[in-house]
Amino acid sequence: QARLEESGGGSVQAGGSLRLSCAPSGYIAQYYCMAWFRQAPGKEREGVAAIDNFGVAKYGDSVEGRFTIIQDSAKNTLDLHVNSLQPEDTAMYYCAADGWRREGCSPSGDFRYWGQGTQVTVSS
Repeated sequence: QARLEESGGGSVQAGGSLRLSCAPSGYIAQYYCMAWFRQAPGKEREGVAAIDNFGVAKYGDSVEGRFTIIQDSAKNTLDLHVNSLQPEDTAMYYCAADGWRREGCSPSGDFRYWGQGTQVTVSS
């Protein structure tokens, strides 16, 4: 059973930045698709960004241009650079991983493996 461990969350003021990191238990290259999702209290889970093992990334509309997903093979981590944070970005952020997906790699649908999440809180 693969394990994913997120880190890097915290509390920042609006306009600030964070770097979230996800460390899988095995080699990152074994996953076809890795992604970040987030969920705020009382809201549905939202896809943030996804990247396949060719390095092709896709982003959710609400974060396009502010967030960057990076698959770092040297560190064996999936990172999410989050910039220009706003209070509406406050949520628990989850890392997810999957093998080959017929629908392709995007931050949507169900993934086989999930982390426990890391909290991001943005104050105005």
